[in-house]
Amino acid sequence: MKNTRHWSIILRLEVHGRRQVQLAKRAAMYNPLLRKLSRAIDLTAEDEKLLNEVIGVQRGVEARQDIIQEGDRPEEVHLIVQGFACRYKLLPNGERQIVAILIPGDFCDLHVAILGEMDHGIATLSRCKVVHIPRKTIDELTRNHPRITHALWWATLVDEGILREWITNLGRKPAERHIASLMCELYLRLKSIGLVSDHTFELPMTQQEVADAVGISIVHANRMLAELRERGLVAFQGRRVRITDIDELVAFAGFNQNYLHLTRRNNPENGQRIVHDQGREQGT
Repeated sequence: MKNTRHWSIILRLEVHGRRQVQLAKRAAMYNPLLRKLSRAIDLTAEDEKLLNEVIGVQRGVEARQDIIQEGDRPEEVHLIVQGFACRYKLLPNGERQIVAILIPGDFCDLHVAILGEMDHGIATLSRCKVVHIPRKTIDELTRNHPRITHALWWATLVDEGILREWITNLGRKPAERHIASLMCELYLRLKSIGLVSDHTFELPMTQQEVADAVGISIVHANRMLAELRERGLVAFQGRRVRITDIDELVAFAGFNQNYLHLTRRNNPENGQRIVHDQGREQGT
């Protein structure tokens, strides 16, 4: 009887060990940078190998910590691999305006070496895994791998499109529709890198951080989030958001996803991929 229990325990431990190895391998295979850049162009096997090597060494950064401060002159390029971060500006009175939300696969400072120093700060919103990429590695990738260069330019142009949309929303949209647009944007960006399941995604932002992104008070943000919930457009489950009716949310927000450039240029060599509002991905 004792031997039976003994072998049963060993078997359970072996099964648990195999599961842990499988989970570790699965996690190791996920590369948000590769997922993101593959939306721009079909990368070669060598390109994919290089991008997997780029994210090999990751460093943990706790939530609500600065990765880079305004005025810094970073010698390395920072890449978010896991978690949420933000770009922000501080006003003289200490108030903060969040000007971009960074998700896995986003660079913090791809071209900062050209400008010399940071004109804004970057901070984590949740615990993050960050890769520090030497500038010479970026130079080598862009000099010798034209498809990666194409994809990095695409990512830069998408960042500029997002900034234009944020400026427009900040200046012209009522707060409740501005927040609804933000939810639509995050839903599609996260879905494009495989981080949405059953119309649900992680959103580790406090109400104050939502307020900082939309340019309103925390009291106003609380009311607007409650309105979206009461309209049946979204449901908040702790740090997770479920889009309960994406079509209605898009209509309410007046949201147009064109600035995210999730559809490739019509190129017979590459084909097209489209992420629809409903979240279904199709290839043509």
